[in-house]
Amino acid sequence: MNILIVEDDAAINNLLAEILRRAGYRPMQAYSGTEAGMVMEMHGGSKSERPGLVIMDLMLPGMSGEELLPVIRKKGAVPVLVLSARDTPGDKTSLLRAGADDYMTKPFDDEELLARIEALLRRAGQGPKMQAAAYKDIELDQEARIVTKNQQEISLTAREFAILELLMSNPHKVFTKANIYESVWNDEFYGDDNTVNVHVSNLRSKLGEGDYIQTVWGIGFKLFDLSKS
Repeated sequence: MNILIVEDDAAINNLLAEILRRAGYRPMQAYSGTEAGMVMEMHGGSKSERPGLVIMDLMLPGMSGEELLPVIRKKGAVPVLVLSARDTPGDKTSLLRAGADDYMTKPFDDEELLARIEALLRRAGQGPKMQAAAYKDIELDQEARIVTKNQQEISLTAREFAILELLMSNPHKVFTKANIYESVWNDEFYGDDNTVNVHVSNLRSKLGEGDYIQTVWGIGFKLFDLSKS
């Protein structure tokens, strides 16, 4: 997945590129709105090369973020995450109405940024493909939205299903509470909210006997590593 970074501050641009590389994405870097427009024009027709998501600042040389947004929109439904130091409600509202998909303010948290990227890609149908449709005696059918254990259907709420789906999408990854909350609730995580704990606890109860979801103390949750069982 290519992600275009549009940021004129080289240090922030490089930091974002490194965060994305560590998360398994391929960063494309532009340092002005004009350069970003050229990148979109150059790669817009190639599905394998074009950006799957754009992270952009607003105060850019050559072409501002507000001017760049319609240029990106002409290339299709590419999710756009605005990352700006401007944090007034008016700025956020006007950009979202103009076609931005999400808005974060600087300074930003790495995990929150990645969680928002994952949520945007999932909404756009470009999220990571399921690596494991089955785990132990659990099977998850994404299309039918059904979970079964030993071929017996388990009744889950939409959010319990989404949490299990997220954990199974990357069985080796530890998902923080912020990852889970912002991916499943599509809302900003404001701290140590007990909502995630309650839903994970309910999910564990419904899955029943057997070690399925591991608590990684101080970090979050993941599936138990089958290689160590």
